Amino acid sequence: MALLSGRFTGKPKAKRSASAVRPLFLCRPYCNNSIVKGNFKTIVQLPKYVDENEWLAVNVFDFYNYINMFYGSISDFCTVRDCPNMSAGARFEYLWMDGQKKASKVPAPQYIDFVMSWIQTLINDENTFPTKEGRDFPATFPQTVRAIFKQLIRVFAHVYHSHYDKMLSLCQEGHFNSLFAHFVSFGREFDLLDKKDIVPMQELMDIMDHNGILC
Repeated sequence: MALLSGRFTGKPKAKRSASAVRPLFLCRPYCNNSIVKGNFKTIVQLPKYVDENEWLAVNVFDFYNYINMFYGSISDFCTVRDCPNMSAGARFEYLWMDGQKKASKVPAPQYIDFVMSWIQTLINDENTFPTKEGRDFPATFPQTVRAIFKQLIRVFAHVYHSHYDKMLSLCQEGHFNSLFAHFVSFGREFDLLDKKDIVPMQELMDIMDHNGILC
């Protein structure tokens, strides 16, 4: 599997200088906008009599499709010219790892296209996401889900840091914030997110924690 071997694993590179301007998604009222009242605890918990891998698979499929949909709504503004590297603000840059594990800069739209194509390939792979009766999930499935979450939170981070103004123009911030809160809550519930991967979004998560949205 390419991602687990390192091919699709971008490495975050901290930059020395950070912008003094506070990102829009951390400013009021935008950071408080949500279409959900309360938190996501009952939504993310494993239902009774449901296999955990099945629950992971269903939710990964939904998160992938929703994130892909939101990114598609602003993708015309995520261009090689405007986003020459895959970044999350001024401090974090994700480097692409090729088949020889060589790190290189990749424009954000290309990086995201690679990620989305890779996830789609996994979802379509019966050996990874079994759909036929009698077929079991592979023992490595939880690792695969963690690898997917690692990449999807990078897509979230890039959109938040680079294209949130477009979300505001489309009046989508409440829906996008709610999707992010759902994603993070699910990741916490099943231990799918590494601490180092959430650093670019930690401030927003702290705000959501304070507001009681995350669980």
